[in-house]
Amino acid sequence: MASNKNQHFVPRCHLRPFTKDEADAAICVFNIDRQKFIVNAPVKNQCSGDYFYGKNDSLERAIQLVESAYGKVIRELRMPRYILTEDAKTVLRRFWLLQYMRTEAASRRTVEMAIESDRVAGIEAFSFRFDVQRAVQFAMLTYAKTMDVIDDLKICLIRNRTSVPFVTSDDPAVLTNRWYLEDRRIRGRSFGWQASGLLAILPLTPRILCLAYDGDVYNVQHQSGWADIRNEADARALNQHQFLNCFANIFLHDPAFAEEIQSSFVAINACRPAVRHAVHIAVLDRTEGNYSRYRVVSPEEARNHHDLLLHSEMLFPTPTVWPSILRWRRGGSVYTNGTGIKYVRKFYALTLQSHREFWRESIR
Repeated sequence: MASNKNQHFVPRCHLRPFTKDEADAAICVFNIDRQKFIVNAPVKNQCSGDYFYGKNDSLERAIQLVESAYGKVIRELRMPRYILTEDAKTVLRRFWLLQYMRTEAASRRTVEMAIESDRVAGIEAFSFRFDVQRAVQFAMLTYAKTMDVIDDLKICLIRNRTSVPFVTSDDPAVLTNRWYLEDRRIRGRSFGWQASGLLAILPLTPRILCLAYDGDVYNVQHQSGWADIRNEADARALNQHQFLNCFANIFLHDPAFAEEIQSSFVAINACRPAVRHAVHIAVLDRTEGNYSRYRVVSPEEARNHHDLLLHSEMLFPTPTVWPSILRWRRGGSVYTNGTGIKYVRKFYALTLQSHREFWRESIR
């Protein structure tokens, strides 16, 4: 039996720097549906649910170990002249991945995708439905098996020297990909953990943000793991990702910035996708030697076939602007083998097993 009934899917160690006076008691909440501010909301009630992870005490302890390591890093990196260590980078990557996979929003997307798969297939035997609790438990099992999937990404800390603070949200770990969203070879296609150009974003405090990035595609000038931003447009560009990704609530430490946050959200609201996934169905078209070829069809046409493939695709929002510190790497590279794997980072090009070899292409 889990020792804590009230379980947080965004932990208090993450929310604490965004609470009033960092006292871990009250926080300012901006609800995006009502576009209403709640000042001094109790932080203990935010991003939590009764037995959100179930009643598995071992799972709860494992999560707390990751959170404890993260909390220690947050305290250390705020010390004077802190230099980002390799151990700290690993903690930040692992916490980002855990946070990305475990929120209520992430679990609801899994549930909705499963239901949509049933609807598109139109065949009850394909049912693979979750409730939110099952979805988050499945996500935690997946995390345990894949926690190293972004270990090849470079990491730096963004120090905010502007008057616009960073905000966080109820779904704060953002996965995005500027190269996939912009390059003509792949524009509009979905991407996963292995993709070239991956970006992982997590605000740590109102003044510090963690950015993990594909070092073969991007260049971020930094020193001892730190990069400074002094332009308010850069702070707003990074905050955009919280507005685009959040489920219901934005969190900030000071209600004095309420007008700034509301106007920034209104400016980006139209870019929030109405749905976050698409499900496609394909039927066997023909067989050539040892390979089978499938073609995408409508659900109605699929009902006349027995050999089917379902493909679930995540849909990602496109921000209106990117921070100026995120630059294209001169001579940057992506890797492909011309198959449905699309473009992957160098680490995966060297390690993935495929019947076709990968080759290098320029990013521009």
